[in-house]
Amino acid sequence: MPEAYIVDAVRTPIGRRRGGFSDTHPADLGAHVIRTLVERGDFDPAAIEDVVYGCLDAIGSQAGDIARTCALAAGLPESVPGVTIDRQCGSSQQAVHFAAQAVMSGTSDLVLAGGVQKMTQFPILSSFTAGEPFGATDPWTGSKGWEARYGNQEISQFNSAETIAREWDFSREDLERFALESHRRAIQAREEGRFAAEITPFEDVKHDEGPRADTTLEKMAELKTLVPGGRLTAAVSSQISDASAALLIASEEAVKQHGFKPRARIHHLSVLGSDPVNLLTAPLPATRRALEKTGLGVDDIDLFEVNEAFASVVLAWQKHIGADPAKVNVNGGAIALGHPLGASGARIMITLLHELERTGGRYGLQTMCEGGGQANVTIIERLG
Repeated sequence: MPEAYIVDAVRTPIGRRRGGFSDTHPADLGAHVIRTLVERGDFDPAAIEDVVYGCLDAIGSQAGDIARTCALAAGLPESVPGVTIDRQCGSSQQAVHFAAQAVMSGTSDLVLAGGVQKMTQFPILSSFTAGEPFGATDPWTGSKGWEARYGNQEISQFNSAETIAREWDFSREDLERFALESHRRAIQAREEGRFAAEITPFEDVKHDEGPRADTTLEKMAELKTLVPGGRLTAAVSSQISDASAALLIASEEAVKQHGFKPRARIHHLSVLGSDPVNLLTAPLPATRRALEKTGLGVDDIDLFEVNEAFASVVLAWQKHIGADPAKVNVNGGAIALGHPLGASGARIMITLLHELERTGGRYGLQTMCEGGGQANVTIIERLG
């Protein structure tokens, strides 16, 4: 089967809610990384056969196939199409999968994949509330098939994160220590310039705005839990963010034609469904299956990136997989850096690629929990 190569990868800084990208149109935010990849690659943009972008809550200025709007706003030829993907938090990771599959199938040679999200303007679940004037408040209520199978159980990421903490017996203090370490690692990475090569500044924003150097366990302990008697607080949850990220995926033919130097190849890609009620648990079986399918062991993976939707998700994943915490989210995760939903999968892959290059590692594995009880897994192999 033909290989799919990552030839370049770039992201914007991650803007905090009501931060540096508050007044930026999401199409311009998404266009910036596209334009950067084309300018750095010095190739005819008409060669791009598709732009595959992840985006959730596609309403207002994020509606109307924002992938296509971003491509046009970036100045790509009108011949370059775009398609928007919604696999919830894994949308831009799935965008990379679709791009790689197009290349590996031989139907495309050059595809740009990534994602964009402006949560400052469109908070999570905005598309739910947008349906209220039309008599629909969520995706499940009123579905006879759904209710026959799952009843009227609460479908909530917060409930799932709380359930995981309780079932895996992680205390509030366990979660807060994990969150503090995420901030520590992110701040260290920023201070050491580890993100410099992967970030393209935009709108006067040069660095990730999320990491908090002044946070402490004492400050976290003062926060109220999301539910009475619970263990979850805002401090151990991912941040609301604005950002975009994109990767250029090429075939061997495109590499030769454009003189690209491949930085990594897609070694494995898969997706697995799990419990849609306790919906954040899918990365556990999905990772296990990916390792079994590739014949790789946990010790064969040099770096892991597991999206920090909540601290309990990553802690449970680490226990289940047996991964060394020193190899997981080494530059911090979404608790510190932020979680721009539709862009997070690509952002994580870009950070993973750059850290493999910095450390000389070979294999990196990425996974993330997704709405509907799903999880994508990607394993990339650094080249060169």
